[in-house]
Amino acid sequence: MSKSLKNLPVGVESFEEMRREEFYFVDKTGLIKELLNNRGKVNLFTRPRRFGKTLSMSMMKSFFEIGCDESLFEGLEISYETKLCEEYMGQFPVVSLSLKGVEAFDFQTACRMMARVINEEARRLQFLLESERLTDIDKEAYYGLLKKDMDIDTLSCSIREFTEVLHKHYGKRVIVLIDEYDVPLAKANEYGYYDEMVMLVRSLFGAALKTNDNLQFAVLTGCLRVAKESIFTGLNNFKVLSIMDAAYDEYFGFTDTEVREMLRYFGFEHAYDKVKEWYDGYRFGNTDVYCPWDVICYCDKLRFDPKLQPQNFWINTSGNQVIEHFIERMDRQKKFRKDDGTEDKARLTKGEMERLINGDAVQKEIHQELTYKDLYSSVDNIWSVLFMTGYLTRRGDADGNTVNLVIPNREIRNVYTEQIMKLFKEQVSRDGETLDAFCEALLAGEPEEVEKQFTSYMEQTISVRDTFVRKPLKENFYHGILLGILGFKGGWSVTSNREAGDGFSDIQIAIDDEDVGIVIEIKYAQNGDCEAECRKALKQIDANRYAENFYQDEVGTLLKYGIACSRKKCRVMLEKVQYRN
Repeated sequence: MSKSLKNLPVGVESFEEMRREEFYFVDKTGLIKELLNNRGKVNLFTRPRRFGKTLSMSMMKSFFEIGCDESLFEGLEISYETKLCEEYMGQFPVVSLSLKGVEAFDFQTACRMMARVINEEARRLQFLLESERLTDIDKEAYYGLLKKDMDIDTLSCSIREFTEVLHKHYGKRVIVLIDEYDVPLAKANEYGYYDEMVMLVRSLFGAALKTNDNLQFAVLTGCLRVAKESIFTGLNNFKVLSIMDAAYDEYFGFTDTEVREMLRYFGFEHAYDKVKEWYDGYRFGNTDVYCPWDVICYCDKLRFDPKLQPQNFWINTSGNQVIEHFIERMDRQKKFRKDDGTEDKARLTKGEMERLINGDAVQKEIHQELTYKDLYSSVDNIWSVLFMTGYLTRRGDADGNTVNLVIPNREIRNVYTEQIMKLFKEQVSRDGETLDAFCEALLAGEPEEVEKQFTSYMEQTISVRDTFVRKPLKENFYHGILLGILGFKGGWSVTSNREAGDGFSDIQIAIDDEDVGIVIEIKYAQNGDCEAECRKALKQIDANRYAENFYQDEVGTLLKYGIACSRKKCRVMLEKVQYRN
């Protein structure tokens, strides 16, 4: 790798740092032009996590704030908008806050965390205490923003207080940037103090954003659009720019052209198909985009290992509680009740889950305005949350609020299958009788009973068809189901993909106090001919000498199983080798 190449900005969310340290930067400064030409008084961008919201807010702060370094924008798209730059670049005081760290188990701790966010911004702007344009009363009020033991009344008025003193000092109205505005609400809902947090956030935003003559305009970002009546009451000039809107659709996430250029720059053109399969697939407005966090992380790892296979990056940056709720609903298969006690006939079915996993679309009505209390109150709302948080995306044009939902890519599909497998394993662990029956049949060399029991297990989980993944990956799915069963059998030593003979066998089993070895090869029957695939599996065991280690250990009995699956169908064949009685 040439030393002249720029570094990839893994974890870098500061625009200034990215430009000064010359990290690789995908130019999204066109967002500033679009915002200035089309803004409302208060603008809310809702996007899934890790799609560049924080970097965009940092970019806006660097552009608008008085005393900005204009050289940071040299050569970028916005620099060619001469008139806009003259009028807006470095011309406004800015209040910049991030609420992404306000994650607490109780309301009091959350208030202290939010107060620390205000403290940090107050320290950044503490030159105001020397301002000759502020009165002693102004400065005394400002001192309150520097106190760590800030009372809730001071906290509620803190953002407005910033705008008042900055307006007085500079004689210019203030731009307010609030990143991840909804994180405190999400955590409050999760830990049971939602109503208290709503009251605080409503007063905090209401004081700053409603009828505030000190405000030039405000920009907020978040994952969800919380219902207006919940915290944005009275904001008449309030613009929401969601993933359904065509406006700004190319500014959060990487376009295909941007990804191709990044891969070309680093010499990774060979990885394009894999990157597209794993990290593309999101539809924002009228634009298809990749998850930027994934692309950056994968490219960074490719620099050290050009043959590295794609990995899950996005799903490891936060919890996946939404998916857990989704899968739990599928498992229960119950009718849910609305808040008024009536039956909610919309329910998540296993069939819908199978269609999603297999790359098909599920048509649902999306509700973008929700309160956090409503997120899991009905299945309809869960579909909406999955869509807005990036676990599902849109295929084709929307018909009003009705959209065709699909899983965006391989990485997100893995989230679903891993959660489904987790649930499946929990079910297996609870049913010891069925587990013993399956394992006893496997040990006794009874392929018909093994087939019957394995088919029963498969009926408890989803099926995999041809529409989403290649044949080897389908085999991996059934391989995972079998491992999920065998992993709970005490006294059985189960190894997967172990090097044996001239290759790697799917599954090998050694059993305590039994002079028996078991080798299993799993196949997916692409055309539904499970019997033919079973024969191939048995031939592969022999051809690649997968049982070599059992021969060397001189086991008395060797059981070679070929198992072939196609959706819910299963066929099992056995070759038994008896070395001694």
